Parts: sequence; C-alpha cells; structure tokens
Amino acid sequence: LGGLPLGCNGRAALLMSGGIDSPVAGYMIMKRGVEIEPVYFHSFPYTSDRAKEKVIDLCRALSAYSGKMRLHVVNFTQVELNDNTPNELLTILMRRMMVRISEEIAKKARCQALVTGESIGQVASQTLEALTCTNDAATLPIFRPLIGFDKIDIMDLARKIGTYDISIEPYADCCTVFVPEHPKTRPDLAAVLEAESLLDMDIMLKSSLEDIEVIEINADR
Repeated sequence: LGGLPLGCNGRAALLMSGGIDSPVAGYMIMKRGVEIEPVYFHSFPYTSDRAKEKVIDLCRALSAYSGKMRLHVVNFTQVELNDNTPNELLTILMRRMMVRISEEIAKKARCQALVTGESIGQVASQTLEALTCTNDAATLPIFRPLIGFDKIDIMDLARKIGTYDISIEPYADCCTVFVPEHPKTRPDLAAVLEAESLLDMDIMLKSSLEDIEVIEINADR
C-alpha cells in the first residue's frame, strides 16, 4: 500500500463509531506504521447490539490490513450528562468524556496518542471552537488524519478500503442517538467548564472504566 510496517511508529487509540469517518482515519494512521486500539462507546439499550456487531465488522475489515486488533467496548449510557447539562452542550460534553475514557484505555494499552475521524466543519462538534474544547480535555495528543478532507473524499476512500458498505448499515450508535436538536456549534470553553463543574466527572469516569469488554479481532474471523 505504500505505507510503513505496522507498529514501527507506535500505538494509538482510535475513537471508533459505526460511521464512515473513523474507520478511514484508522486506516490512514495504520498506513503510517501506527498500530491502533479501537475504542467503541456502546449505549445499550438506547442503541442495539446490532450496532456493536457493525463496529466489530468494521474492525474486521480494517484487520485485513493489520492482521489483528483489540476492540475496547465501553458501556456508555451517559444518563447524568443527559439529565444535568444544558442540552445544547451535550455533544461537546459527551465528546470530552469520551476523550477522557479513551485516554485511560490508551495508557493501559501503551498508546502514545488518540485518533479521531473528525473533519473541520463537518458536524456541530467539529468546528474549530468545538475541537478546541475537545482538545482541552486531553493530555495525550489527538491526531485527526481526515481534518482537511471533505465527505466525498472520505466516502471514496471508505469504498476503496472496504468499509463503506458496512458503515452505511442502518444501526445507530450513541453519536447519532444522543445528538441534541440544537447543538452549540461554537461552544465557549468557559461555559463548557462551568457545565462540567456541576457533574461528578471522577465517578462517571470510574463507572465507565469498570464496564469495558475487550474483543480480539482477526481478519479471518
């Protein structure tokens, strides 16, 4: 593929959804020699087990390029976020919590960075202001291989690597189910931090980290 040997440039945790973008981001970072540990946030019963199977299928498609990988499935119902935060900030607060959880998983898996499928301006959580708020929650670097891509570019690459048909299967994940009606597209970090101060972030983080399923993924099964 014209890339580098997998693992020669370390390891990174990929924030994985059932959508089109994150598997493509995973492929691109693997091509540069980085081994990935996908992290998926499963919100049963708000999302179906078929949504989880979809992500497993996406990881299996990616493992055709890596041979194998470990998928970390986090039980993430975010009830406290829904009940105790301003609705327009729900997306960015959820994203910040996902970053914190993924970092803890990354550190245990000896990863040096996080990877996401974000692209500037594609959705409400991907404006420059929203990305800045997300970055503030991280201590590891966040790499975004698709940051300058438009959706057509991403879809074309998804078809090329064999993930597109899986990604468009109609099984929603938490990023789709919990989108507020009017999300804040240009969130102010001070307002986000104030909203977070009303939550017990340590308990939420601890609870999520206690309920993680690790699934070994191989290309042939």
